[in-house]
Amino acid sequence: MPRVTQVGHSLRYGALQYGLSLPTGGECADLRFLVSLAERAEAAGWDGIFLEDYVCYGGDPATPTCNSWIALAAMAVRTEHVRLGTEVTPLTRRRPWAVAREAAGVDQLSGGRMVLGVGLGDTGEAVGVDPSFVRFGEETDARKRGEMLDEALDIVAGLWSGEPFGFRGRHFVVDDVTFLPRPVQEPRIPIWIGGGYPNARPTRRALRWDGSCLYKETHGGPWEDMTPDDVRALRAGAGSRSYTIAVGGSRRAQDWDAQREHIRAVAEASADWWVEWVPPGEREEMTSAVERGPLSV
Repeated sequence: MPRVTQVGHSLRYGALQYGLSLPTGGECADLRFLVSLAERAEAAGWDGIFLEDYVCYGGDPATPTCNSWIALAAMAVRTEHVRLGTEVTPLTRRRPWAVAREAAGVDQLSGGRMVLGVGLGDTGEAVGVDPSFVRFGEETDARKRGEMLDEALDIVAGLWSGEPFGFRGRHFVVDDVTFLPRPVQEPRIPIWIGGGYPNARPTRRALRWDGSCLYKETHGGPWEDMTPDDVRALRAGAGSRSYTIAVGGSRRAQDWDAQREHIRAVAEASADWWVEWVPPGEREEMTSAVERGPLSV
């Protein structure tokens, strides 16, 4: 049975950590407000802060939206110990060398607290309405975007080595360059992979890297949390190596007791992070959701 420890006024179940997923649109397009939420989150006992990464938030080309990387840089200098990261950055519409520089910069500013969560971005029917792709001429074919993502991941990891690096693929070319300064973390910034579970391609991709922030694929149905059996299957796929499994990703349930039981179950199954999403809303409502702290078990 995992060890239960007392932290502040709440119980922490084993090694489970609690992350907060914050939007980058609506009221959070104001970077000053978004950074203030990060400061409040650290004070309230959250272990990590993860930002969505949009060009146009939530598929609306007119919604106020901030740049996730500028927000993370500001959070890095205004917080002291929380993990900072993205869930997720669609590398398929980003230049991987730019992301490598940006993530390394946040890691340096934060003293080694950065996590890079990546994925394809919206696929299927959503592509037709997502202005982050279609209004900027980005690739919409899911298979090609998967190829681009795999190449981009190899490039980002190679550039973080701080050694001379070159790459020639179907979609990207890098002539010999050396990216310095390196990230603070060794051997590099952790890379977590998002996507629909148990879809084969994102699951295989996740198991090739450092961790997963996968969501349960429901093929257009209502949200479902990853189950303890899902967590156990991912852990078995990762083998004996160090591997991080982050689950959750939705807003807090109305039945707190039932959700605590679910969090306890996925923790027993070896999940490392439970992530709670704070949806965009009025400032007072969002501030309250952050300041109440994690739903610890």
